[in-house]
Amino acid sequence: MTSPESTPHKMLREEWNESQTPLSVTVNGKQVQATVADRLLLCDFLRDQLGLTALKVACGEGACGACTIVIDGQPARSCTLLAVQVEGAEILTLEGLNAPAGLDRVQQLLQQHHALQCGYCTPGWLITVYSMIKRSIHPDSPEVAQYLSGHICRCTGYRNIWSAVRQALGAAKDEPAGGEE
Repeated sequence: MTSPESTPHKMLREEWNESQTPLSVTVNGKQVQATVADRLLLCDFLRDQLGLTALKVACGEGACGACTIVIDGQPARSCTLLAVQVEGAEILTLEGLNAPAGLDRVQQLLQQHHALQCGYCTPGWLITVYSMIKRSIHPDSPEVAQYLSGHICRCTGYRNIWSAVRQALGAAKDEPAGGEE
């Protein structure tokens, strides 16, 4: 009989000399330096090592948008990137945008339109809307659909989300999108 210390799994763990790499990034305006495993996902670094739990990991392959953050001004899926890939980058998570008290305008619009239910996908939607606002995306631009196409909400109808996003981008309340009836 083998002891737990001599199991194949324990021996494998001891034989792994997992490579570690120094990482220097700016997260939500603060310089962060750490040493990370080369295979550590960015979402795991942000959530587990920095405690930034607004971003969620749902699909693990970048299809649902729950893990969306902003890297160097562009929305990105943190579950498809290794932490070492963002060396020197400027990262923004929802925690870096939230007002200290109460809901901001975009959050209020999503609430008013009954656009989100359970909240699991909410951070990804929000960070994407903030990115569109910062880039001055027009509410009738085809870019809106491109930005939003990578987000999945399993609880509510997309029509309400679409209406809230368009209003956040400057469309008049209840103004239908081009081609919508």
